[in-house]
Amino acid sequence: MTSFEPGGTERQMIELVRRLDPARWLVHVPCFHARGTWLERVVTAAASVVEFPIESFRTPDALRHVWAFARWCRDRKIAIVHSTELYSNIFALPAAALARVPVRIGNRREINPDKTAAQIAMQRAAYGAAHKIVANSRAAAERLRLERVPPRKITIVPNGLDLEPFQRRRQRGRRRTVVVVANLRREKGHDVLLHAAVDVLRQFPDVVFELVGGGPEREALQARARALNVAHAVTFAGHQDEVAGRLAAADLFVLPSRSEAFPNAVLEAMAAGLPIVASAVGGILELIDDGRTGLLAPVGDPHALADRIVRVMSDATLGERLGAAARAEAHSRYSFDRMVAAFEDVYLMELSRSAKASRIGPSSCASRQSSVERGASA
Repeated sequence: MTSFEPGGTERQMIELVRRLDPARWLVHVPCFHARGTWLERVVTAAASVVEFPIESFRTPDALRHVWAFARWCRDRKIAIVHSTELYSNIFALPAAALARVPVRIGNRREINPDKTAAQIAMQRAAYGAAHKIVANSRAAAERLRLERVPPRKITIVPNGLDLEPFQRRRQRGRRRTVVVVANLRREKGHDVLLHAAVDVLRQFPDVVFELVGGGPEREALQARARALNVAHAVTFAGHQDEVAGRLAAADLFVLPSRSEAFPNAVLEAMAAGLPIVASAVGGILELIDDGRTGLLAPVGDPHALADRIVRVMSDATLGERLGAAARAEAHSRYSFDRMVAAFEDVYLMELSRSAKASRIGPSSCASRQSSVERGASA
């Protein structure tokens, strides 16, 4: 992992570390930076947290850390290396191949909203060292195919969610509190919501928009809210660990993203039984059935977004129906238990493939096979 600052990928991967069966898996967590709000969650669950402090791939130190990581894998007879996002894919997959780690798994959890051509090319080259790349949505898998990753390497494991904290909401007549849970980055489309707020406030002057999340766009968004004369109705709540309470206090969830792979925030809003208005983009299309579990708006269109928000606010029955259907969908299809079981299936299938390959060809894994049989290390 890169670090343990709050984020969607970090939440999913940390929960995977915490929930893998310790009787079967001994999990070590290498990282670039052993810091962040969620570091303690990993320290208490992992066998070790090991730092390879890379600041830039352009420095000679980067190559030294690649060799150090490869040596670390060999010394500990690591059976599986699973990298989590772009930078760890670029670093860990080639180094694990250098160490002849039997199973090498990459991740794809984004659609490249802000990645340079050089970053995409480096990651694509690193995928060449992987046996599998796990996408968290069909949209992310399609992006892999567009980058000419062989289909045999691609598998999909959707995000999971701890459903327990999200209790069924009581019915409400008036819907006036709109919540957005997303880091304040351009691709999340908060600026589109602020423009939509102008139209919404004309019809419902008492509406409140709560923006939960931190990020680099905060000052620019605050300035835009003032310029649009909607600042009085917009609260910038910053990062919050306890999201379930925020959702329980809200009436409507909105995510106006320009790009999404498989947003955790939409899953959480579904589990909370909130009616959802979101952009028709990427993995949101896999989560929201327009008109049944939420309402979808064209990407980047503030007037269409405002229209959907006003529809829910004007029709209490519609809001209750959308929220109930979304909650039922979340409980039937998404859970951390399901996600962890799916990752374990990938691990075991790849370990089996590696064992078969070592029996029918020159063995590069035989020295590690005994540790795999006793209990694999990831």
